[in-house]
Amino acid sequence: MPLRNLAWLLIVPGLVGMGLAVTASAPPPDKDYKLVRQLVDVFAEVDANFYRELTDEERQQFVEAMINGGLQKLDPHSEYFNAAALKQFESDSQGSFGGVGILLGIDPKTKFLMVDHPMPGTPAYEAELIAGDLIVKVGDTSTEGMTVPEARKLITGEPNTNVTLTIRRAGQPDKQVTLTRANIQTHPISGVRRRSDDPAKWEWFVDKPNGIALIRISTFNELTDKELEAAVKEIEDAGGKAIILDLRGNGGGLLDQAIKVPDLFLTQGRIVSTRDRRSKERVFEAKESGTIFLPAEQKPLVVLVNEHSASASEIVAAAFQDHKRAVIVGERTFGKGSVQKLLRLGTDPPTAIKLTTETWWRPSGANMDRRLAPKDKLDEWGVKPDFEVPLTPEQRLRYRVELYKSQWLAGKPSVVGPTQPPPPTPKDDNGKPIIDDSKPFEDPQLLKAVEYLRKKLTGVGQAPVPAPIPAPPAGGFLTPIAG
Repeated sequence: MPLRNLAWLLIVPGLVGMGLAVTASAPPPDKDYKLVRQLVDVFAEVDANFYRELTDEERQQFVEAMINGGLQKLDPHSEYFNAAALKQFESDSQGSFGGVGILLGIDPKTKFLMVDHPMPGTPAYEAELIAGDLIVKVGDTSTEGMTVPEARKLITGEPNTNVTLTIRRAGQPDKQVTLTRANIQTHPISGVRRRSDDPAKWEWFVDKPNGIALIRISTFNELTDKELEAAVKEIEDAGGKAIILDLRGNGGGLLDQAIKVPDLFLTQGRIVSTRDRRSKERVFEAKESGTIFLPAEQKPLVVLVNEHSASASEIVAAAFQDHKRAVIVGERTFGKGSVQKLLRLGTDPPTAIKLTTETWWRPSGANMDRRLAPKDKLDEWGVKPDFEVPLTPEQRLRYRVELYKSQWLAGKPSVVGPTQPPPPTPKDDNGKPIIDDSKPFEDPQLLKAVEYLRKKLTGVGQAPVPAPIPAPPAGGFLTPIAG
């Protein structure tokens, strides 16, 4: 549909509010007008005849649902962003937001808002809030029965503004804490576990004697390439000889970051190409300048992927695989080979649509999108691992829990002690642990990656005796919402 038609959709509420004056004054109908007029008519009938009168908020939600329904029918990755959704999308892309740095949860017993854990270096962390603290009020508003998204709206805000929280800690009287909001960065790069001497820093090595490090990339936002480059330098300075890039569970992000990440490790060649509706192609090539972790033949890479590695993650994995810069280990990726563009609609407050405008193709020229696989090559989509290591449902759940636990932090060492308390095991609605973590977790995909790199390094220089592999890195699907 041409963009002028989308503009029609967005002025529907205005048309209805004017008494649908289009009936009397509409221009001669054309094909586009007739299509959009159907939406106007449907809205008018619902607004006039629904069994109860709709509020202004419900009318707005109805229109947005109509828009999103149409976009989702066209493509599952296209959607409409109202002002709040657009702000959240921009925050996610930028890798930062205005807040105090608390990962939020709900206490199952009292139903009050709870500090799941503070983020190192943030206002909440420096104010000595710790995991398990109840936030019984935000300002003068009780949090009892409040949802996490509702609480986040109250706690987040513009940097350098204040928010007052009433904190309840076991064995102590309630106290008010006034925090000044700051620009909170959502770091996309993490390692194996937090360092005990400085929780804001990461332990990178899964096998220190052999010099094998692990870097998890949780998303591709504006911070990804810079944080990744800094992590690689830190690893090299500590004697790192091989790196595992963990993209499991990474659903994608910014296209330019998906290009910059492999460009850090490739000296030349195509990284990815995109094609629009007219088959116009854009080609993105690696540059020799700025390449790190060289020489490649002496510093091997492994990329871990699974079925939740999508979009930008697949661009990175495919580029490494086609140029033979890294070996891919894990499970076949999601198969999303499309590019979305943010189209702002010029409204006040700002709104936009995220619309699929291009498809992307791996360096070999092969298709990546599962839905667009050629009829004569139905299995040509996603990234197939060089070493396939499937997980059972139980292993997948345990992996996600371990990711959550390795990111969890009780609080500032001056408050909780120099040795951090052990992270909690997530529980279900009945208070029962969702996994049995009495036995150490073995990550088969990570084990395979380390095994491969140990053998690879033997050809470069005799590898020392293998070291035990610690728990996997931070990030994952169970991380609470930040405020």
